[in-house]
Amino acid sequence: MVASVSSSPTADAYEMSPTLASRDSAEHSLLREPSDEFLDIDAVGAKEHRRRLLKLGCSFFLFGLINNVLYVIILSAALDLVPPSTPKGIIAFCNIAPALAAKVGWPYILKGRIRYTKRIIGCCMLSAFGMLIVAFFDSLFMRLLGIGLASFSSGLGELTFLQLSTTYSPPSVAGHSVGYFSSGTGAAGLVGAFLWWEVRGFGVRLGVGMSSLMPFIIPLTYVYLLPRPATFLASPDAYDDHHPPTSTSSMPYTPLTTDEDDMVGEEESSSPPGSKHNVSLSPSDKWRIVRPMLLKYMLPLFCVYLGVAPTLLYPVPSPTEHPFLSKVIHSVRDYYPLWQLVYQTTVFLSRSSISLGVPALPTRLISLPAIIQAIIFLTLTFDVNVFYRINQDPPSPLTAHDIERTRQEREFKIGSVGFADSSGILFASIFAVPMEVTLCRQQVSRGKLLCKGL
Repeated sequence: MVASVSSSPTADAYEMSPTLASRDSAEHSLLREPSDEFLDIDAVGAKEHRRRLLKLGCSFFLFGLINNVLYVIILSAALDLVPPSTPKGIIAFCNIAPALAAKVGWPYILKGRIRYTKRIIGCCMLSAFGMLIVAFFDSLFMRLLGIGLASFSSGLGELTFLQLSTTYSPPSVAGHSVGYFSSGTGAAGLVGAFLWWEVRGFGVRLGVGMSSLMPFIIPLTYVYLLPRPATFLASPDAYDDHHPPTSTSSMPYTPLTTDEDDMVGEEESSSPPGSKHNVSLSPSDKWRIVRPMLLKYMLPLFCVYLGVAPTLLYPVPSPTEHPFLSKVIHSVRDYYPLWQLVYQTTVFLSRSSISLGVPALPTRLISLPAIIQAIIFLTLTFDVNVFYRINQDPPSPLTAHDIERTRQEREFKIGSVGFADSSGILFASIFAVPMEVTLCRQQVSRGKLLCKGL
């Protein structure tokens, strides 16, 4: 009995201890679980947001790379596309005039919402068709026609992707996409010049023909890699914790739903229920938007691109005096693609400044690179800053209450500025034709026939 009595409390204590322990554990978990759960949610949300930002950056990098690489290939192959007696400025003219027409026509003439899927597919098909014409026709007219088609597609594509960046919110995410798009356009110069340097030995038909497959990367990226704008609206806090956005607008931006005639999976924009209505910017509205940007953004962009033109030509280096350079330069025709490669390398670095974490230039200094280039003919170090700053501009107080009008104004602003760089290149190509002829005549008059070997 004693043993049983003495063992009973022990047994009861033994049976109660797990219950008390589990109760304490439950109370402890009730006190700790909420904060732990929130930490887990924050960590998962931040990780998921970083993954979406990475996909967004890669998508816009590929957009800029593929959209501009054909333009660079055409410029790098200019000597091989026209007869020696034809000024190479004609190639530059046909490679930029249609792009300028696209950048002027679409934002200034067309009205209403943008159909991004249809535009992207159209640009892809037009680019591929233009490059095939260049590859499989030998006449000068047909090659210039193919270059013009590819140029029109490139201009419309650049306009489309810059406008597409405005559909992302907050503005810091839109700036993120513009930074990587600009980096991609810089990489296009480097990749295009290097590709032609490597494949020019195959000839125009095979070398240019292979490049006609590259535009198909764009719609694949748009459909399978690019995150939709609505995915960033779901996690603004995760973004704010890691990349605080600049204060640009107190009005939230929301994308509009897709119309029935759009392709499946396209998410162009969205608006709160009941706010969707027909809005189109009138010519007076567009002039009101463009006028403040003429001197602030467009003139510096025009001046920088006007100053780009390779005019240097040297004799072929001898192996004894230049052992390294002689392995790269075998004829005077090798200088032009080499200049393109060197030039596009520095363009890539300058256009990647935002993506590499270099702070954007203040608005008051945005003309500084154009002034520097006018003095020492440097690179395009501010190109990305212009489009980045436009994406950060707050909406007009006059229309801030109208979400649909604000969306169209943002798309128009960034699209309208693009015509400034193309017009600068256009004028540069026009100046290059008489300049090339005049310089060659002066060389010949002095007994130097280097230019005749091009």
